[in-house]
Amino acid sequence: MKINFFSEDIAFTLKKKKIIRDWINSVISSENKKLGNINFIFCSDSYLHNINTTYLNHDSLTDIITFQYNDPDDSTLSGDIFISIDRVGENANQFKLSISDELNRVIIHGILHLCGYKDKTKAAQKQMRTLEDKSLSLLKNLL
Repeated sequence: MKINFFSEDIAFTLKKKKIIRDWINSVISSENKKLGNINFIFCSDSYLHNINTTYLNHDSLTDIITFQYNDPDDSTLSGDIFISIDRVGENANQFKLSISDELNRVIIHGILHLCGYKDKTKAAQKQMRTLEDKSLSLLKNLL
């Protein structure tokens, strides 16, 4: 079981892959889950927009789409996490963050979705943000 990183239609290489993998594994473990096969696919806005309209019927830009392949009750996590590097860059600029900080938040956001957390309501968004912050503090200890 492993974590893979790919890029589609853009030239992008994730830095510090081993540290990122170790961090993701620690977050998964802290949620009493196990690692299955998780693929991160870094792409452009247009690539992710096409996925959004084709598979989710949402005609909008987004920074991340997570497809979960395990049963939600299964403790082993497997899925594909598509991340728009274009959107991450725009959001980083808007929120006055570094691109790497924003990318790490989006990466762990996808993992938290695989763990079963949602973000459709205000309360769920607040919980997700709290968990993201907690997870990002774990990463700072690894860097």
